[in-house]
Amino acid sequence: MRVSSLDQRPETQLHDLRQMAVQRGYEIVQEYTDRISGVKTRRPGLDQMMADARRGRFDIVLVWASDRIARSVKHFLEVLDELNRLNIEFVSFREQIDTGGPLGRAIVVIIGAIAELERNLIVERVRAGMRRAKLEGRSIGRPALVLDREAILRDRQSGHSLGQIARAHRISRATVHKIVHSEMASERGIQKGCQKPAA
Repeated sequence: MRVSSLDQRPETQLHDLRQMAVQRGYEIVQEYTDRISGVKTRRPGLDQMMADARRGRFDIVLVWASDRIARSVKHFLEVLDELNRLNIEFVSFREQIDTGGPLGRAIVVIIGAIAELERNLIVERVRAGMRRAKLEGRSIGRPALVLDREAILRDRQSGHSLGQIARAHRISRATVHKIVHSEMASERGIQKGCQKPAA
């Protein structure tokens, strides 16, 4: 269930869904409610429901209406696709969608095909944009990161922490670690190369 604001109440949705569960002989495992806009993809109730779905806590999700899950088609398709992959039926009270029946499964296939088409169109648009940028002589992707390796190594030898160096040079700790680690590895290689063979 979801309502868009704190002053709205989900009791109507709750009544209809409980009645539907009783009529169909379903056991209610958990009720999830959000008091937040459906535009937001991160919502406590929905997030908890999906986490429980991944743990296999239930077989069927009942919603009062499809837009209670999400307002955007893209987000709705993502949720429906994941539920389908987890073999969890999706039942909508208002639209009378039930993915447990043959028509419902057909709807999921159609929705999946539309989602795949959308993804392919996005990929094609990105490729077309990259081709156009190349033809216009523009560089593609992020500019190469210019690092002052010697200054980073000097800072490390002076006793600065990885975090301090990262902040000072405006790079990630992982990048600092990589530079320091590769320098240590190359020094070990040089030392090995200078060792005289045992007599």
